[in-house]
Amino acid sequence: MADTIYVLNGPNLNLLGLREPEIYGSDTLDDIAGRMEDRAKELGLEIDLRQSNHEGHLIDWMHEAQARGAKAVLLNAGAFTHTSLALYDAIRAIKTPVIEVHISNPLAREEYRHHSYVGMAAKGTIAGFGALSYMLALEAAALL
Repeated sequence: MADTIYVLNGPNLNLLGLREPEIYGSDTLDDIAGRMEDRAKELGLEIDLRQSNHEGHLIDWMHEAQARGAKAVLLNAGAFTHTSLALYDAIRAIKTPVIEVHISNPLAREEYRHHSYVGMAAKGTIAGFGALSYMLALEAAALL
């Protein structure tokens, strides 16, 4: 499983393509997953893409990523980014590198989005490039 990258998505990301397309674009999570799977194969990697509206699932999946020896976790925690000490603690608790991913640039949005508990614990952050943020994060993870 060392060649697997977990791609974990938090609340409301199941609505990509429908939800506020002026901010998040028209790509669905399935569209993004398809492109990521193609690129991952080219890189000799596999991705395990998941989405949940429940914070505990994201934490359990990060623990699982470490237990299974995943190469990295790409985490778009959605709004949990700005509120979740539990995600911060989970990232700090595992040795698997976590890369924070955002479609929009939180620093260019509402002030309450400027603080990131995820970013405080993550290896790095890629944000503001639309759906391309996921591909950039995949490239970064491949080089870890």
